[in-house]
Amino acid sequence: MTPTTFTTDEAHPREVARPGHYDACLPIVEDDDFLEQAVESAELPALLAALALANADPSLLADELRPPLPPMDSVIAPQGGMSTEAQKSARRVAANALKAFRDRGSVPAAQPSEEFLAHIMRFLTKDASDDYLPLLRHELGIPNDYGAPAWKKSEVAPDIDFSVAIIGAGISGMAAAHRLQQAGIEYVVFEKNTEVGGTWWENVYPGCRLDTPNFAYSYSFAQKADWPQQFSTRDEIEAYLQDVATTFDLRPNVEFGTEVTSLSFDDDSGTWTVTTETADGIRGIRRVNAVITAVGQLNRPNIPQIPGLDSFAGRCFHSSQWDTSVDLSGLRVAVVGTGASAYQIVPSIAGTVQHLSVFQRNAPWMLPTPGYLADIPAGMAWLLRHVPHYGRWYRFWQFWIAAEGRLPFVEADPDWTEEGSTSANNAELRRQLLTHLSRQLEGHPDLLEKMTPKYPPGAKRMLRDNGMWATTLMQSHVDLVTDGIEAVTPAGIRTVDGVLHEVDVIVFATGFRASDYLEPITITGRGGKDLHESWGGDARAYMGITVPSFPNLFMLMGPNTGVVVNGSALYMAECAAEYTVECLGELLRARKQNIEPHAEAMDEFCDRVDAGNRLRTWGVADVHTWYRNRFGRATQVWPFSLLEFYQLTRTPDLSAFDFTGDFR
Repeated sequence: MTPTTFTTDEAHPREVARPGHYDACLPIVEDDDFLEQAVESAELPALLAALALANADPSLLADELRPPLPPMDSVIAPQGGMSTEAQKSARRVAANALKAFRDRGSVPAAQPSEEFLAHIMRFLTKDASDDYLPLLRHELGIPNDYGAPAWKKSEVAPDIDFSVAIIGAGISGMAAAHRLQQAGIEYVVFEKNTEVGGTWWENVYPGCRLDTPNFAYSYSFAQKADWPQQFSTRDEIEAYLQDVATTFDLRPNVEFGTEVTSLSFDDDSGTWTVTTETADGIRGIRRVNAVITAVGQLNRPNIPQIPGLDSFAGRCFHSSQWDTSVDLSGLRVAVVGTGASAYQIVPSIAGTVQHLSVFQRNAPWMLPTPGYLADIPAGMAWLLRHVPHYGRWYRFWQFWIAAEGRLPFVEADPDWTEEGSTSANNAELRRQLLTHLSRQLEGHPDLLEKMTPKYPPGAKRMLRDNGMWATTLMQSHVDLVTDGIEAVTPAGIRTVDGVLHEVDVIVFATGFRASDYLEPITITGRGGKDLHESWGGDARAYMGITVPSFPNLFMLMGPNTGVVVNGSALYMAECAAEYTVECLGELLRARKQNIEPHAEAMDEFCDRVDAGNRLRTWGVADVHTWYRNRFGRATQVWPFSLLEFYQLTRTPDLSAFDFTGDFR
């Protein structure tokens, strides 16, 4: 099952994208009326792109059909802002192209030229600059897998024994495993759970699903066309990740039920000692040349220290550790928190509980998303199964329209003085979101007051809203409690106003200790330096990936590599994984044992990122947010464009690194 190679305009060949079952399309046998009906529910810009490619027909990309892509506001313009007349014309053109494709046997045209692909991409992106095209080509993945390493260990260092340990088999760990496997580097993955998936395996709370558009939340090398919804459920995402692990033959390299407890660098040998422990207490030692941490940012539950919590007589658990043995039917339930997980849990359980008390510290900002729970329309789903690469073009389209679109809305203008916002764009977003909220809560002024955030939009995570949150909180058996929690008693939760809220179950939807990177693993680097002591709770890394004094240690989803208004975690994980593999390639070419960044390079990088975050809403707003650590520094978020991170992670800047030790 080894892919063939195809020489591109790049210096080295890349692997041809593996179609497998991800790109498989069914032949079209339906009649003209059926095709015309299917097109009615299509996402037209992406469909025109797919059909232009399938038929090798550039006439489908006429200027009058080009999506105008108006500036994004609180909602994304349907069909890229195409006028009603343009949509009508596009449907007619697309239907005719579908008929032509069917009539010649549903056989796609020959492999396209790079120029034709660029022409299609520019049609969809309103003439994206040449700088953007490599990134867009990477995300599309036609005809090649452009994230694959353009080198093989068997070619650059066949005589060197070199192995890598990956910690975690979630989205980033599997991205790293796949890229290492493509490069021919020996690796092992240590996964503390019994299955791949990371957060998507662990979180089983009611209502758990994506709040990032689903097609864009998938690997560039494993694109899936048959997602059932735009924002898929936890089960769909977990099934996809399990399938990726099987399809790309990653499972044989994963040691399940094995947790890494410590990492120790040996100065003499230039290797890492990885100490592990299985679920039944068996301790193991593994020596490797490099370590990739892929433990995620949001995996250590944050349970607040509330007086009397241990005295509670009922059941109590965190949302990420949902107790599936508890039947909430007819019970009095408290949900503490109103962030992303609470936003999904509360509407999902409200119909079965006797009474629901929702404890809120800060109200969430909500982005209007009417189709949040909707299925992919039947006609659209049919097209995704029958039009070659339509799923790829639709993923590409989703990626593009959301890539940088909301960054202007989270600008922090130092001269801006309007309360509740940080810039003119941010104030406009606030006005739009408040209008949306006011319409939902008409006739409920008390609830509107409680649900109106007191901080600028973008300072905390914004949530997807189809009206279910407001509808749930307006129900007679649901209370939104905004008084602070004073203590927990055996009977329930007492707030600072002296009221005791009697409950049978407490669910903490209070997020994660996001700034406690790599806890609780003990990590000692060169000269016995302790990573956590050196950070002192303020994690820093060059490129968000490497740290001075810790050679050959690479962090995926490390400090300042999270995106919160543009892109997805999978995108950042892929970029970091590809960068890591390129660093290892440079190491092997140089026949050196270790690579680590200069302290000056890390400081310069972090200073620039810190300055960028101070120009974003989350960097200046006075509100508690997991984006910042206890020192007030934004250690979670990448403040710049996706393009910039992509460009920085293509080729390591070797001047930022020291290479030490020789392979003999």
